[in-house]
Amino acid sequence: MAGKLFMVPTPVGNLDDMSPRAIEILKSVSLILAEDTRTSSQLTKHFGISTPMSSHHKFNEHETVDRVIDRLESGENIALITDAGTPGISDPGFLLSRACRQASIEVETLPGPTAFVPALVNSGLPCDRFCFEGFLPPKKGRSTRISMLAADPRTFIIYESPLRLVKTLGELKEACGGDRQASVSREISKLHNQTVNGTLDELISHFQSNQPRGEIVIVVGGNSDSSQPKVHKNKYADKD
Repeated sequence: MAGKLFMVPTPVGNLDDMSPRAIEILKSVSLILAEDTRTSSQLTKHFGISTPMSSHHKFNEHETVDRVIDRLESGENIALITDAGTPGISDPGFLLSRACRQASIEVETLPGPTAFVPALVNSGLPCDRFCFEGFLPPKKGRSTRISMLAADPRTFIIYESPLRLVKTLGELKEACGGDRQASVSREISKLHNQTVNGTLDELISHFQSNQPRGEIVIVVGGNSDSSQPKVHKNKYADKD
């Protein structure tokens, strides 16, 4: 009987966000696949997890997938973690999940931390429908992608490094207009977590004067000029 692959989210900042079930699974599996074993060893040491660990990252995942599938097919249970957040969300995980699907191996993903959800809710922008973009292309196709996002009526979310934040906000301004509402969250769940809301013009001015640090999530309001029909709610309607 084949084993199971567990996708286990890890804290994006505060270690107290690690769930008891996640700790239990990491203790019980035969192997933990980690994006960076040096980073993850600090986590496992903190929670008293002694399970063997092996590297599985974007530079070697094409080579390691087959070996992991062989072990799963032999009946072992294996967990995949990343440096922070949920595997597969702008981190390694998709290739292994797809390979498990093709081999009819069960995959179970635990609910847990991911940076873009608290950033989206903190932004105060509509979050009933949104587009998660992750990291933009560094060069080829970047301007085309930004133009597509600028025309989207949905709120959209981008991950960015602090060194590129002001430049990216400038590119978004060119495509969306300086008065587009947006939000920048950094260091989510950590001691110095911060969310700054405002127009793209205001955010550019703020971060030109205040050098950003830490992991960055940009949230931008959707295009209100979209042809999407607007729904007007009757405030006097009966409530269930």
